[in-house]
Amino acid sequence: MKRLKIKNNVRYFRRLLDMTQEELSEGIGVHRQTIIAIEKQKHNPSIDVVLLLASTLNKSVEELFFFEESKVN
Repeated sequence: MKRLKIKNNVRYFRRLLDMTQEELSEGIGVHRQTIIAIEKQKHNPSIDVVLLLASTLNKSVEELFFFEESKVN
């Protein structure tokens, strides 16, 4: 059986813009720890935060977030 897991490219696109985690967090109104957790795939943000990230990083939601299949034993 396969399970879908949400992954993201937030760190990649943030670095392309030469933006720090602090700058990104201030730009969207969340704590830096939230950005760290999102980038480490430990937190799935709310739709509000997803839309703010997409806007701030100038990317579509689909470019930032995607599903990855994983096997379930």
